[in-house]
Amino acid sequence: MSSLTEKDRPVVQLLLNTGTCPRCILRFCGVGSQVLYRHPAKDLMKDLQEFLKNNQEKEDTGCLDGADPPSKRIRLEQTQEGPDDVNHNGVLQQVPSMNDGNAAMESSAGKVCNVCLGILQDFCETDFVKKVCQKVNSADYQFTSFVFSVSLPPQLSVRERAAWLGVKQEMRNLGFSLAKDDIVQLKEAYKWIIHPQLSEELGVPADGKSLFEVSVVFAHPETDKECHFLATACPDCFKPAKNKQSVFTRMAVIKALEKIKEEDFLKHFPCPPSSPKKLCDALEIQCNNGAVFVAGRYNKYSRNLPQTPWIIDGERKLESSVEELISEHLMAEFKADSFNFSSSGREDVDVRTLGNGRPFAIELVNPRRIHFTAEEMKRLQQAINNSSDKIQVRDLQLVTREAIGRMKEGEEEKTKTYSALIWTDRAIQREDITFLDDIKELKLDQKTPLRVLHRRPLAVRCRVIHTMRSEYIDEHHFRLHLKTQAGTYIKEFVHGDFGRTKPNIGSLLNRTADILELDVESVDVDWPPTL
Repeated sequence: MSSLTEKDRPVVQLLLNTGTCPRCILRFCGVGSQVLYRHPAKDLMKDLQEFLKNNQEKEDTGCLDGADPPSKRIRLEQTQEGPDDVNHNGVLQQVPSMNDGNAAMESSAGKVCNVCLGILQDFCETDFVKKVCQKVNSADYQFTSFVFSVSLPPQLSVRERAAWLGVKQEMRNLGFSLAKDDIVQLKEAYKWIIHPQLSEELGVPADGKSLFEVSVVFAHPETDKECHFLATACPDCFKPAKNKQSVFTRMAVIKALEKIKEEDFLKHFPCPPSSPKKLCDALEIQCNNGAVFVAGRYNKYSRNLPQTPWIIDGERKLESSVEELISEHLMAEFKADSFNFSSSGREDVDVRTLGNGRPFAIELVNPRRIHFTAEEMKRLQQAINNSSDKIQVRDLQLVTREAIGRMKEGEEEKTKTYSALIWTDRAIQREDITFLDDIKELKLDQKTPLRVLHRRPLAVRCRVIHTMRSEYIDEHHFRLHLKTQAGTYIKEFVHGDFGRTKPNIGSLLNRTADILELDVESVDVDWPPTL
């Protein structure tokens, strides 16, 4: 254990006298031993009492001795000038004599800590740990480790500042100084205590890189308004933000505390802070699993199926979509809260996707189940394929978030192959279209098509038709196979979009042309890996 020395005596005495719990006292003494914080609060109180009774003046003497790593220390320095000893009434509050150990014990015993508001008291006990674990177990998540996070009331930062200023002033009077960075952070101390208990109860290790998060949100309504004076002193720190119920966020309060002068702070807030009547409330105990990513390739065989839900002005136009036909099965198996669908490009509602399909990925948000064998993924793929004749999926697999980047790269950088059924207004012969087969690397200037102008910015995009191959059908119809740069608007290349795409099939043939059917034959992105 890290030892308390003679220099810590005034800190211990002062904080005990003002209603601070034993663990917060260790924090203010800069004790860095994790094990020591895990001792029962009653035992720590007894140890502190023994420490105060010990009148030895040697710096390395204390009842809490041991051989743990060096702790943060109070530094012995020359007394420096500081702010006047004032509080919100203009004077620093008087505390009991530093020699009155019994008074200190009576002052702190059974009270809610005036600094941590009870977080390092009742919320470190076994009953609360069991409550957290019951919540985790009832949520039915799969996990092999956990990371614990805690959200503290913003007014704790105000109380900690007040306690620090009080201790600092007392130390200054005795020739010592206490820097703010010497104090062990409340969150850090709390996790030192909670982590091993949660780990033992849940049967898995705590891991800062774990994707499974257990979080506790604390609130203390009794002292909610203690931050409000900062808004007057530092109005620039408190600005309304979207999705924030209050401007008094923890970060805003910390920013204001960094700006406000000590003498101004002491004029508005009691130093030391008073003990509250009630403990904090644990408002929420939440679990959240990091997202899981599933990738594959899909074929679309329907000319009446959009890739994503087709909703205009709140009205659904078609009953389903590629996204929904795939995701409904994944959502059910992974027991996720929601999903995000992405793909390497997209086809229109009346366009089929054939060949080896289009790469897609689905992010499953907060899944309860995360472990699937290759055989289970194969069965899931089969279930999707059996559910509809409009789509089929292949190569369904779990992937990482980073791997999805390869799919998005291909969206603009790779090539795509199409088959278009084309109509012409004037009759054609086979020899009228054969010259198209000889055209290579045809450069196009495509203005944003009229049909997508409502959702895409007006721009001229340069695209390339790498190769074309024609198949004569009859006097007014032929099929054209195209290999193009990704992002090329094929329909507009055929009919010209009122001259917005130049050149186009109509201009090349010197007649009106239109497209009757379009199929995507391949999306040349080598991802995800073939299974």
